[in-house]
Amino acid sequence: MDASLLPALEDVLMVARSGSVAEAARRLHKTPSAISQQVRRVEERFGVALFERDGRGVRLSPAGEAALGAITRLFDQAEGVFELLSELAGEPSTTLRVAASDYLGKGLLVPVIRQMLEKRAPVRFAITTANSVDAARGVERGEVDLGLASASSAGGDLVKQPLFVQPFLWVGPRLKGTAPALRERLRHEPLLRLAPGSVGRRMLDAYLDRERIRPISTIDVSSVSLLVSYVSGGLGIGLAPALALTKVARSRLDVEVAEVDPLPVELMTRENFRRNPIVERFVERLAAEGRRAEQRTRALLGG
Repeated sequence: MDASLLPALEDVLMVARSGSVAEAARRLHKTPSAISQQVRRVEERFGVALFERDGRGVRLSPAGEAALGAITRLFDQAEGVFELLSELAGEPSTTLRVAASDYLGKGLLVPVIRQMLEKRAPVRFAITTANSVDAARGVERGEVDLGLASASSAGGDLVKQPLFVQPFLWVGPRLKGTAPALRERLRHEPLLRLAPGSVGRRMLDAYLDRERIRPISTIDVSSVSLLVSYVSGGLGIGLAPALALTKVARSRLDVEVAEVDPLPVELMTRENFRRNPIVERFVERLAAEGRRAEQRTRALLGG
C-alpha cells in the first residue's frame, strides 16, 4: 500500500461528495489546482478515470462510482481509529454528522441534542438539512454518519432502524362556516408541492394521478416547514407528514387524514459505522423521542 496516496484519496472523496473541484478546495482549504493535481495523481497511479465533466462541475465515472464505497469505508475506519485513540488518551470525543429534513430535525433531533449538551456529553454535532431522499444518499456517500428519513427513500444497502410510523395529512386554511373537504378544495385552491424527487412529492403526484386531479395553481416550497407556514398564513392545500403539525396551532387549520399509506421514519447508517458508547446513547435517546413522536401524532388524530 502506498500510504502517501491517502491525502490524495481524501481529496478524491471530497470532490465526489461536493461534485466540484472548486467546492472541494473551499471545504479543504486548498487551491483548486492542488485538488486537481491530487486527483490526477490517483488516476495516473491506477490508470483509471474517476471523474467526468458535468457542466461546470464533475461527476463520478463508472470506475469512480465503483470505488467510492471502498474509499468511504477507508475514511470511516480512519475516523474510528482517531476516536479510539482519543478515548485511550482519556479525552473521548465523537463528531456526529446527521442529515434530516427540517421538521424531523425540529421534532426529533432538537430535544435529543439539547439533552446531550446539557449533560455535557463529549460529542460535537454537524447537522445538515436535507429531504429524506438526499439524507439517505448522503449516508450512502459518506457525507454524513446518520440520516433521518422516510422508509421509501433510497438506501437499500444501509442499516435502517425504525423510529415511528407516520401518517400523512391534508392541511389547509380553516374557512368560516361549513367548508368542503380538503380533497375537494384541491380542485379550486392552490396546491402546495414539495421539491421533485422528495418522498412527499412522490406521494402527492401519485395521489393526483390516481384521483385525476389537475390543480389550477401550484406553489412549490423547499421544505415541510415552509408548506405549513403558507397554510398557517391562509393560502394553499398541502400534503404534510403528521409530525410537522403536532405543535402547530390548530385554530387556523383544517386537517384530514390523507388516503396514502403511512410511512415509517427510520434512522439510517452505513453497515460499518462504528457505534461507540456516545453514539449508542444518542441512538437510544432518538428512539425514545421517536416513541414520543408517535404518541403526539396519535393525539393529533384523536386516537
